Amino acid sequence: MKIGTKIKQLRLMNHLTQEELGDRCELTKGFISQLENDLTTPSIDTLRDIVVVLGSNLGEFFDESKEEPVIFKKEDYFEKETDTSKITWLVPSAQKNAMEPILMKLNPHTAGEQDMPHEGEEFGFVLSGKIRLELGKKKFTVRKGETFYFKADKKHYIINDSDKEATLLWISCPPNF
Repeated sequence: MKIGTKIKQLRLMNHLTQEELGDRCELTKGFISQLENDLTTPSIDTLRDIVVVLGSNLGEFFDESKEEPVIFKKEDYFEKETDTSKITWLVPSAQKNAMEPILMKLNPHTAGEQDMPHEGEEFGFVLSGKIRLELGKKKFTVRKGETFYFKADKKHYIINDSDKEATLLWISCPPNF
């Protein structure tokens, strides 16, 4: 890690000049310039003072773990289309996360795959059409604008027994799709 480069990035993110950063840390503009060009190395106490002024701490400053993406665009999605449905994974690599959101379009007079009991919970929001949720021996009709939520400890699946396509947002926790 180039400490000087990282200090400069933080300084610029905070809209500070070298002189302003130096003044706030009781250092000279020349010393800040030497730091940013990796011509000198600060003591731990000096580095701590600098990163605190820049709104960080030593732990965050030295953390080189890659930041996980927060925003996903349509081109990031993964889709799987069959004769009965189209599933769109809205978060790439969601299997490693705590939950997995999908967008499911279920063709008229078709059923989704039957899911065997597993640990976790399921949530769905019907965006268009209506579906029948079969949860164990119980059957529920879920219409546009309605949601469902259940523990996944029973066999479950959905059926679109209408003449129109049904679209729903479905979230499985932990990932199961």
